[in-house]
Amino acid sequence: MADRLTVGVAARLSRYLQVLTQARKMGKQRISSQEIAEYTNINATQIRRDLSAFGKFGKRGVGYNIDSLLGEIRKILRTQGQHNIALIGAGRLGQAIASSPIFAEHGINIAAVFDKDPAKIGDAIGNVVVSEYSGLADAVRDKNIIVGVLAVPASSAQFAATDLVAAGVKIIFNYSEALLETPADVTVHTSNPAVELLYALYFHLT
Repeated sequence: MADRLTVGVAARLSRYLQVLTQARKMGKQRISSQEIAEYTNINATQIRRDLSAFGKFGKRGVGYNIDSLLGEIRKILRTQGQHNIALIGAGRLGQAIASSPIFAEHGINIAAVFDKDPAKIGDAIGNVVVSEYSGLADAVRDKNIIVGVLAVPASSAQFAATDLVAAGVKIIFNYSEALLETPADVTVHTSNPAVELLYALYFHLT
């Protein structure tokens, strides 16, 4: 296996991981490449090619063992173990993120939540109590936080991103519409539902 996956392969493996996780929750034990294709809109031949590049995981006519394939993909994506993240913003979006069980299912732990609104400090969202924003740097160090998630308005996103970088965070997941300026060694992932919907509509309507 190469030391680093291409962006395309990593993106597809992440989608397979999502499907496998949901299939296991539904009680399924095995799944075929065709079934994965139906859920991801990725060609079944491409799926088999992606997986065969890392080993022999399935059997023709039988499909893949879901538990086994989940473990292998997590190894490939280096997502085993627990990863601590800091959530910036305890508004409605932040509350939805903190309350979702999806993160825990993939070994992602929301270790701290921060907000500048005094009315939100001390409130519990998910399993975490909202902390004062001024404690961000100390929490990043003390709780070994490696990812910052921005659930703040676009006008506040750059300020929060700058503080996360100064605290040592190298990965930022941005739920705002802001275009963030960060050092070259910091990875920023931006999630914009409207853009993703337009992408889906393009392929459905053309």
